[in-house]
Amino acid sequence: MTQAGSEPRPRVLIVDDDIALSSLLADYLGPLGYEIDTAGDGLSGLDKALSGSYAAVILDVRLPGLNGIEVLRRLRERSSVPVIMWSTMGEEPDRVAGLEIGADDYLAKSSSPRELLARLRSVLRRSALAAESAETRPQSHTVGALFVDLATRHASVEGRALTLTSAEFDILACLARSPGRVRSREELLLEVADRNFESFDRSIDVHVSSLRRKLGDHPKTPRHIETIRGVGYRLRRSNDPLG
Repeated sequence: MTQAGSEPRPRVLIVDDDIALSSLLADYLGPLGYEIDTAGDGLSGLDKALSGSYAAVILDVRLPGLNGIEVLRRLRERSSVPVIMWSTMGEEPDRVAGLEIGADDYLAKSSSPRELLARLRSVLRRSALAAESAETRPQSHTVGALFVDLATRHASVEGRALTLTSAEFDILACLARSPGRVRSREELLLEVADRNFESFDRSIDVHVSSLRRKLGDHPKTPRHIETIRGVGYRLRRSNDPLG
């Protein structure tokens, strides 16, 4: 319960069929200021996640009923609530699929509760900053046929609205703020995740690949997002030469 005059506790939904693990995390996160709810299967988890009452969702991949990937797919059709997916080690296809569909982060179950807490705080902080920016610092950027509105988190290309995940929008906004400037993978990772990744983490490449598909970019001759080999990415200006 929230006491009068105090800040509301962020509500977090844990969707996992491992009841013992969910209970362990609830016992860990509860005293740290979070209100925890749980669901033990995909269908009930999706129903609760769509209620709109959660600040974030921690979503297992391997679930009875609907698996976590399908839960995320259906959730993203109607909600942008931050989602941290987690699963056992070595499930690279699930990880890539989750990021492409719209997971805000992906964590191995072998990670410590402290690491999960850090990731949770990160996605909640980014969500709060985005909301604050929309209220106090409305900005928009036009780069050629591309339009990015930071206030409404809306983007379009040639007048066609783009349906982007939160991570994809953050990457595009970062590039659009300084068109023509090369942004390293590390810069983009910090922009969208507010944390350092290991050098072998390729999640930014996954997000950029998905962004390019939505922008209609050809990977070899992109009109918008250009790869700078060994460095990172940049958003091409309308007068930049191809290649």
